[in-house]
Amino acid sequence: MANTASAKKATRKIARRTEVNKTRRSRVRSFVRTVEEAIASGDQSAAAEALKAAQPEMMRAATKGVIHRNTVSRKVSRLAKRVNAISA
Repeated sequence: MANTASAKKATRKIARRTEVNKTRRSRVRSFVRTVEEAIASGDQSAAAEALKAAQPEMMRAATKGVIHRNTVSRKVSRLAKRVNAISA
């Protein structure tokens, strides 16, 4: 257990930051899920729109350090590839 005032404050800060990060990660997952569902339904235009909405949210998570930027880039790339494959 934290003893010093600074350690107690650090604990509070970590708790707040963890909550924010969980919210951001959950938001990203929700956006990705909508893209996945649109891909599964086979609707190319809906999938493209969902990806267009998800991409900035994913990049924002990378900027904030919630998810590594390379991970986000890889996921966006793979989603875009799958969306484009629907029309082919």
